[in-house]
Amino acid sequence: MTVAFTFPGQGSQQVGMGSDLARDYETARRVFEEVDDALGQNLSQIIQEGPEDLLTLTENTQPALMAVSVAAARVLDVDKGISLEDKVKFVAGHSLGEYSALTVAGSLKLADTARLLKIRGKSMQAAVPVGEGAMAALLGLDLPEAQKLAEASADGDVCQAANDNAPGQVVVSGSKAAVDRAVEMASEYGARRAVLLPVSAPFHCALMQPAADAMAKALGEVEILAPKVPLIANVVAGEITDPEDIRQRLVEQVTGVVRWRESVLYMASAGVTTLYEVGAGRVLTGLARRIERSLDASSVGTPDEIDAAAQALAAN
Repeated sequence: MTVAFTFPGQGSQQVGMGSDLARDYETARRVFEEVDDALGQNLSQIIQEGPEDLLTLTENTQPALMAVSVAAARVLDVDKGISLEDKVKFVAGHSLGEYSALTVAGSLKLADTARLLKIRGKSMQAAVPVGEGAMAALLGLDLPEAQKLAEASADGDVCQAANDNAPGQVVVSGSKAAVDRAVEMASEYGARRAVLLPVSAPFHCALMQPAADAMAKALGEVEILAPKVPLIANVVAGEITDPEDIRQRLVEQVTGVVRWRESVLYMASAGVTTLYEVGAGRVLTGLARRIERSLDASSVGTPDEIDAAAQALAAN
């Protein structure tokens, strides 16, 4: 089998995620402690005990999901002896998951990533006043149709395709009035259903430009190394390894489309047969099966799942 590691984004969080890893592995505990130290915050307590409304604050969600992903990956490496360079062809992450991927691949230092994601979460939330932006999932539309609908519903406001998640599942983002119009007009463009999402800001659209500017400044102040294995970047749906290219793509990602469907297809076309979703939840595992049925996709976030993945990877 040819393997890629994928890393989840916002929406996969839940109180208690990673608790069993911290309980069973000193390696995982050290990851959570390093993130807490970098942030000057007891984020691990919020991850493990809640309350949920504190965990779902974007500035906490982003470093929290990254910490769980990195903890799981480090346990695979340190405790199970699974070397990324030897066993994995690509890494990829959905939105904030791209930072997890780069950390696991040695491109970013863990403490830097934690601080970057805190800034990313805060600046994304601050870019648009609460209630003025929205996002909606369009079910039954592919990207070109969703883009036509977004353009038609903008009417002087911002409405753009934000996430191309899977065939027939595209998310649009923008000003609330425009996204509301897109929901109303969706059936005219062939959508089976349109659903407003419970998000606090309109991610991955032009309204996030202030956050992109903040990330350009923050990313300019950290060291980025070439990853140990290529990153499949959200905004190009192809592999990149050059540190300056990575820096630029992370800035573009704030306002750009998350081209997840194309990213998975790219990995499959490059010979990947097996995707392991490293961290919390199973969102990307479900999407992978919708994108390319030939892929073997599974999640790696609990001690049992890590054991199963380690056995399969060791035998490969």
